[in-house]
Amino acid sequence: MTVVGPLDAMFLGGETREQPMHVGGLMLFELPEGAGRDHVFPESSRDFVSRLYHEMIAGAEVNPVFARRIRNRSLDLGYWSWEQDDEIDLEYHVRLSALPRPGRYRELFELTSRLHGTLLDRHRPLWEMHLIEGVEGRRFAIYSKIHHSMIDGVTALRWMQDTLTADPTRTGMPATYALPPKATGPVPATGWLPSITRMPADAVKTLAGLAGLPLAGVKSLLHSTMPFQAPKTIFNQPVTGARRFAAQSWPIERLEKVRAITGATLNDVLLAMCSGALRNYLLELNALPDKPLTAMVPVSLRDRDGAPGGGNSLATLIADLATDQADPERRIRRIMASTAYGKATLSDLSPLQNLIVGALGFGVAGPAAVLPGVAGRTTPPYNVVISNVPGPAESPLYWNRSRLLGMYPASIVLNGQALNISVTSYDHHLHFGLIGDRRTVPHLQRMLGHLETSLADLENIH
Repeated sequence: MTVVGPLDAMFLGGETREQPMHVGGLMLFELPEGAGRDHVFPESSRDFVSRLYHEMIAGAEVNPVFARRIRNRSLDLGYWSWEQDDEIDLEYHVRLSALPRPGRYRELFELTSRLHGTLLDRHRPLWEMHLIEGVEGRRFAIYSKIHHSMIDGVTALRWMQDTLTADPTRTGMPATYALPPKATGPVPATGWLPSITRMPADAVKTLAGLAGLPLAGVKSLLHSTMPFQAPKTIFNQPVTGARRFAAQSWPIERLEKVRAITGATLNDVLLAMCSGALRNYLLELNALPDKPLTAMVPVSLRDRDGAPGGGNSLATLIADLATDQADPERRIRRIMASTAYGKATLSDLSPLQNLIVGALGFGVAGPAAVLPGVAGRTTPPYNVVISNVPGPAESPLYWNRSRLLGMYPASIVLNGQALNISVTSYDHHLHFGLIGDRRTVPHLQRMLGHLETSLADLENIH
């Protein structure tokens, strides 16, 4: 038995029908040369994807992380824990779907929206994978989702990269759930109280030092901008269980040019691009507040190799998005100052303190997320979550001879936090995945056009 850690337990305890707590992603592939052309390759494009599906469910090996399910019994004194499922049903977890004709991205994103809005079955390991055939342009897709208590987005992306190769001829490649276990030894229990009782003395002192900071120190330590100072927006309302997903890619070269002009980091340029899009989107709806929006920005604490066994390892900072500023140059300057302060503060903390800050950063959204009637009636801790997870440095990459064209994250929205913008990089592009509540965030797809307009405005800075 492995005890669930405090941040992971928050994702389990906060889950409702209106608030699924899984993260996901959509990968778009191009069929191998010859597939779907009968005079060259002896199977149709649909046959190719179907064959991949049957090969996947025929495999017997499942990574232990993907074979464990949640347990919360009275004998465990209220603690969540993981136990192994010795009879995992791959035909349940891995599914084959087909788009209706003509198989445009519109139909693909609509299917992804529906899949992302359904809860995972807690009687089984908390993940699903859907192979989607019939995407126009000789393409197919894979949509995957896994409960956030099992794994964070950084680890999920790195494990996904382990299934890809630079060799366009390689076959027999596993899916993420079938990767062999990392050779790093057993994973220690990470429950809150049990963890503290096992900490060495210096770690307990570090924790006590954090708890004993004066209020001014806590403000400096937690965030560049304090939570609960954000304006109320349409994003900070109660959510339903339905989702809408939108995605698009932009060349990194365009953002790099802005970075060179302004001296900003690439992540600052990304935040400024999102800021301008949010400003124009709200202006279009006559819903832009006078005060600037703020964004909670997760910061990974993992090294390049990640950490074994899943779970979450994140700190957070809150960034000023300067949406009250019409001038794009002044807006990005304010964003740069805000994130620089936040990162400098986090760099002064120990790993344990950073983990606590991460739990607090997610936890401050908790009251509106879990208490009925709170969302929309109180000051939101922040207005939107914007995360940027570095993707594979090598490109192009392939899975079973199929070239990966794009990878689009699909994250979580919360009661009171109805929009999430997640980004990853691959093949000289940034791939944006937007998830919004279907009712609270109207016409989410229009945000893609506003992102393009915002980037063009930044490119015009001199």
